[in-house]
Amino acid sequence: MPLDSGGVTQLYRTGDIDPVDSLVPTEEPSLHHGPDIGAALKAAREFRGLSLQDVADQTRIRRTYLAAVEDMRLEELPSRPFTLGYVKAYAKLLGLDPDEAVARFKDAAPEAEDDLRAPVGVRKERDPRMGAIMAGAALIVTAIILWNIAQRAISEEAPPPPTAPQSAMAAAPTAPAGPMSVGAPLPAPTEASTPPVYETPGLEAAAQAGGSADAAMAAGKARREAEAAAAVQSDTPVGAAFVAKGPIHGAPAASSAVTLQARRQTMLIVRGGDSAIYFARSLAPGEAYRLPASKGLTVEATDPRAIDVFVGGRFKSLMPAPQTTAAALAG
Repeated sequence: MPLDSGGVTQLYRTGDIDPVDSLVPTEEPSLHHGPDIGAALKAAREFRGLSLQDVADQTRIRRTYLAAVEDMRLEELPSRPFTLGYVKAYAKLLGLDPDEAVARFKDAAPEAEDDLRAPVGVRKERDPRMGAIMAGAALIVTAIILWNIAQRAISEEAPPPPTAPQSAMAAAPTAPAGPMSVGAPLPAPTEASTPPVYETPGLEAAAQAGGSADAAMAAGKARREAEAAAAVQSDTPVGAAFVAKGPIHGAPAASSAVTLQARRQTMLIVRGGDSAIYFARSLAPGEAYRLPASKGLTVEATDPRAIDVFVGGRFKSLMPAPQTTAAALAG
């Protein structure tokens, strides 16, 4: 059976402090509550009935960081800019002035003015090759200085260059006194590089023939015929015996009456009566061809004046035209 307390709601004596009421402030704490900003934030959180997890969920800040801020365990907090951001967000969530909260945090934990330090892991070491480089440079400079000193000493100790004796100087020829006789003046040199005057072929003949184109062509043709006739008369004498000067092509000597021999490089073509080609070759100087004893043969040469015609082993003439018959050559 429960004990009837008679409506008594308080079990402590009058004048004592209610332990429950002493834990929760009766007025909203300010940022200046408690010994530091961490205690002020904690008191404001508890006054609003929020847990650390509630604050962590709303501010997206780790619960461990919030607890470190409340207890001012600075060694457990990240870098100072992040910590100031956490304090500002925490105060803003509780409806307090974030800038004033940051200012009180800075008063409680002033920023240390540490000297600049080298990055962790970097050692101040000298390049091991630097000593060898410096030593080599010093040796080179020393060698250059010693070489200059040695060259200067050698040049100072060297004997002076020999001078010519007085007798040799006296024997040197001197210009005779008085007027000098010179020879007759030489003729002016001729200009050996002056080219001969160029004459246009056929120009003089055309002028002599009246100056027309037909007259010039006729004069040129007459000149070429005269040159051909002069070549026939001035070359191998008529009746001279055939002398082989190179390979001989064609028919055997016993069955051929006409032999064609090249004086210089030329093309020779021999055709039959049915236009069949019997022989076609570029003859070198000295090569010869014996015409076979066939009827209706035609002989062609690109340069007829390069072909000597021998009949019966004797020179007759040059080939008269670029194209002729074997019968005409033998006649």
